[in-house]
Amino acid sequence: MEAVESWVIPYARTAYYDGKTYWNIFVENHKELLEKGEKWVKDTANSCMLVSTLIATVLFAAAFTVPGGNDDKTGVPLLLGKDSFLVFAISDALGLFSSVMAILLFLAILTSRYEAQDFLDLLPKKIIMGLSFLFLSLAFMLVAFATTLTIVMDKRLEWVLIPITLLASVPVALFAALQLPLLFQMVKSTYGPSIFHPKGIWDGVKYT
Repeated sequence: MEAVESWVIPYARTAYYDGKTYWNIFVENHKELLEKGEKWVKDTANSCMLVSTLIATVLFAAAFTVPGGNDDKTGVPLLLGKDSFLVFAISDALGLFSSVMAILLFLAILTSRYEAQDFLDLLPKKIIMGLSFLFLSLAFMLVAFATTLTIVMDKRLEWVLIPITLLASVPVALFAALQLPLLFQMVKSTYGPSIFHPKGIWDGVKYT
């Protein structure tokens, strides 16, 4: 709507028609579109927030049930010196951080005002960041899972690791295939070149 407003001659933006500004008339005429956009944003945020919460719960629990167990006296993980355990710890921490960030972003979306101007910039940016963090949390969770499996299996069933690791990558690929087109379109429309004229189109124009 603000992009459309940039086409309008500046003095007409604050002009009144039938006791209303043209902006108010524009919003009223597109009230149904605004309601549909609000419903879609809320449904998307609710669904993604549920998934982010589940991932955060799993990763939080995994941090206290580390593979290999802990020393009974000191509580230090028994496999602390192994590289695979370090990969598990880093991926678990990054996954938990990403999922919490996604939860906060989707929560911010649900508590937004849903004003007409929010749909141009504020809400799309939050959805883009939320989906990005959700994708990262899912990827880190599966890395932590594959690493844990490697630690548990050790050298006993090495042939199982490759197919299970490949299967673990399927959810990430599926999420990317389903959500990346939406993410790409939102990034393109939010940060890419606009089909509208720049806001300074009327700069320097004299009115009589």
